[in-house]
Amino acid sequence: MKYYNNILGTIGNTPMVKINRITKDLKATVVVKIETGNPGNSIKDRMAVKMIEDAERDGRLKPGGTIIEGTSGNTGMGLAIAAVIKGYKCIFTTTDKQSKEKVDALRAFGAEVIVCPTNVDPEDPRSYYSVSSRLEKEIPNSWKPNQYDNLSNTQAHYEQTGPEIWEQTEGKVTHLVVGVGTGGTITGTGKYLKEKNPNIKVLGIDTYGSVFKKYKETGIFDKNEIYPYITEGIGEDFLPQNVDFNVIDHFEKVTDKDAAIMTRRIAREEGIFAGNSAGSAMAGLVQMKDMFKEGDLVVVIFHDHGSRYLGKMFNDEWMRDRGFLEQQKPTAQTIIESRSKSSVITVEATDKVEEALRLITEEDISQIPVKRGNDVVGAINESSLLMKLIKNPDLKAETIESVMDAPLPVVKMDATVEEISAKINKEVGAVLATDIGGNLHIISKFDIIKTLS
Repeated sequence: MKYYNNILGTIGNTPMVKINRITKDLKATVVVKIETGNPGNSIKDRMAVKMIEDAERDGRLKPGGTIIEGTSGNTGMGLAIAAVIKGYKCIFTTTDKQSKEKVDALRAFGAEVIVCPTNVDPEDPRSYYSVSSRLEKEIPNSWKPNQYDNLSNTQAHYEQTGPEIWEQTEGKVTHLVVGVGTGGTITGTGKYLKEKNPNIKVLGIDTYGSVFKKYKETGIFDKNEIYPYITEGIGEDFLPQNVDFNVIDHFEKVTDKDAAIMTRRIAREEGIFAGNSAGSAMAGLVQMKDMFKEGDLVVVIFHDHGSRYLGKMFNDEWMRDRGFLEQQKPTAQTIIESRSKSSVITVEATDKVEEALRLITEEDISQIPVKRGNDVVGAINESSLLMKLIKNPDLKAETIESVMDAPLPVVKMDATVEEISAKINKEVGAVLATDIGGNLHIISKFDIIKTLS
């Protein structure tokens, strides 16, 4: 039989997939290493287990101990999974910019999660770094992995991720593109690959509000570079020991907006459900397209899974609130979908006029399409019918076809408000639209006013 003794045995050996549409304008071949196949759905599982096992070996982590860590969610997930198997408790501190899904996922594994403010200095007692350090001192038999400065982080990728990429590409990799947060992934992987081939370029993705790029280029730690940002998983406001600037050849900064939009494109154009740092990495890759030539093989690491960003980058309202999505103009379809009542009341051409009057009164409607069988042959307009009845009250006993007006104009479901409004005037108070299921819908002046208000 083939099986693993526990879930930790499934970590690593993640697949590589070629990117096609997003990189169609690049000369190089681009493949991504999809780390979502790890049990915690992120690359952080690799270093989480490595940090724990190293700490067990040297006595820093003892049986029945409590693991305390500041984490954006993914490292916490890896630690929490390992803790379940190995019998440890977990307390995690994180920032209030992290997605709710990440926090909920940590709690699902029995971890305690403390949410701290983002917009404070690392040294501030309220920061998630400081809170985790304080708890380690206060709680007996506790251990803080400190993923930022714990070099087991880097070593995990030197031992695992780098060799996997080298083997999977048969040594043909020319560039490595990685979002940089703690620095362990890019440093460990990049170090291994450069030892195999010193000509390989290691390219780090940074975000605006982070200090990495300027420090690499100038050697200056500029606090003026630091400000709040939305992108998750990359960038920092300090220099983790796991970031080896000698291994990284270049940093490319990517805006929050470009990262978020690209995160969605990866799913829609490549069918890969990856997280925000993958969006940053791919956006940075496209920005750097002039650095690649024909025959190059670029490996991009996709750190985590898109399910952790359903309330953020994959939520239209969240994206619009931050100006990341342009406000779409309302169409016939969006107007119809926004209404609670969508069924259309119609009358037959052979019905009596008094039936139309009853419907106008009881249903509080002003426009009624007139049908003959399955065909729309005319329309009853409340104002027009009233004028005709004032002139001849006996029309109530006549058939509707004797008093009906011309059929309402028909628009397509993707018609814009402007196109719909152009067809409505004093004589024509509404338009018709037919959805893909063949259902008839009516859009009135009131519907347009309500949409625009």
